[in-house]
Amino acid sequence: MSTVTITPDAIEVRLSPLEKVGALRADLRVPRSAVRSAEVVDDALRAVRGLRTGLGVPRFRKLGTWHTWRSMEFVDVRSGQPAVRIHLEGRGYDSLLLGVDDPGAVVAALEGS
Repeated sequence: MSTVTITPDAIEVRLSPLEKVGALRADLRVPRSAVRSAEVVDDALRAVRGLRTGLGVPRFRKLGTWHTWRSMEFVDVRSGQPAVRIHLEGRGYDSLLLGVDDPGAVVAALEGS
């Protein structure tokens, strides 16, 4: 399971070795200055849209990059886990959709900066 850490300077997503293979990417680090907004997502598996580059197990797990004609989102969610969507500006990704145990706390931490 990946680890999401929020520091004063960045959001860090650390993936296990198997998750790196499934996501087809290394760990992710985004500066806090790139965060536009954040929101709680109740049903993260259904919130994912677009074409996948990475792992997708129906009704269980989505991990990797999802592309639409106008956006790119890094996704790391699993069934039954709440999630947070973090909208970014000026980065390779337009947003991050991350499964976390307490998405409200993540949103509060990001808005508190």
